[in-house]
Amino acid sequence: MDKLQGIDQAIYRYYRSRKVISEELIASILYSIDSGGKRIRPLIMLEILEGFGVKLNDSHFDVAAAVEMIHTGSLIHDDLPAMDNDDYRRGRLTNHKKFNEATAILAGDSLFLDPFGLIAETNLSAEIKIQLVSELSYSSGTFGMVGGQMLDMLGEEAQLSLEDLQTIHANKTGKLLAFPFVAAGIIAEQSSVVVTDLQTAGELIGLAFQVRDDILDVTATFEEIGKTPQKDLLAEKSTYPALLGLEKSYAILNESLEKAQAIFQKLQENQGFNPQNIQEIIERLRLHA
Repeated sequence: MDKLQGIDQAIYRYYRSRKVISEELIASILYSIDSGGKRIRPLIMLEILEGFGVKLNDSHFDVAAAVEMIHTGSLIHDDLPAMDNDDYRRGRLTNHKKFNEATAILAGDSLFLDPFGLIAETNLSAEIKIQLVSELSYSSGTFGMVGGQMLDMLGEEAQLSLEDLQTIHANKTGKLLAFPFVAAGIIAEQSSVVVTDLQTAGELIGLAFQVRDDILDVTATFEEIGKTPQKDLLAEKSTYPALLGLEKSYAILNESLEKAQAIFQKLQENQGFNPQNIQEIIERLRLHA
C-alpha cells in the first residue's frame, strides 16, 4: 500500500466508521486533513519502522495518522485570529475562513482529542499503547507543543535571545516532530538506548524544520509555501534569520540534518537498520542559499 494513501485511509476510517453526530464538524476536520500536507511526521514513523524490518499493518498506519491529526489541529488553531491570524494555509483558505471561527476551534479540539482513542483501538500490545499515549500527550500538550506555542505568543514583539528562541521551538515544533522517531522505536521494541538516539535525531530534525520554516518565511513566495510570506517579519517575531542572518541559519539547518543522518548511520552499523528511505526524507529538507 502507498504510505500516503494508507495514512489518509486511517484517518477516514476513524471518522467514517462511527455514527456521525455533526456532519459540519466532520467536513471541517476533513477539509484541513485534505489540504495537501506533506505528511512528513507520519511518513518518518513508517519509514523508521520499515528500516527496523517491521512489516507495516493497519495499527501502524493508525499511530502514524494520530500524529498527523494533532499536527493538523495545531495548524487550524495557529491560523485563528487570536493566534497568527492567517487567511491561507497550504495554498487555500484557512479553516476559520472556509467555515467560521467557532467551527475551526471545535475541529482543532477534535483533532487534539481523537488521536488518543485511535491509538487505544489499535491491535498493538497494551504496554506499547500506554507508552505511545504517554509520549504523544507529553510531546503535544502543556509540556510540549502547546507550551511552546504559549512561549511563542509571549515572545511576539520582544527581543528574544538565541537561547529563548531555541527553547520556544524545541517545544513548539521539536517535540511533536520527535514523537514519530520515538514511537517507531517503541513499536519496534528497541532498547532504551536506541529510543534515546532516535529521540535525539527527532529533536535535530525538529530544529532543522523550524530553521527551514524561518528561512522560507523570508525568502519564499506565496506560491512556494502556500501561506502568507514574511508574516514573522511583519509581526516582529524573533526568528533564526532575524537573530543570526541567513548564512548562519542555512549553516544550522544543514548541520542539524547531518547530525541526524549520522545517528541513522550508527544505527545501520550497530542495529542492522536500513537507513535509505529515512535518509532521503532528511535530504529533502535541505535548502540551498
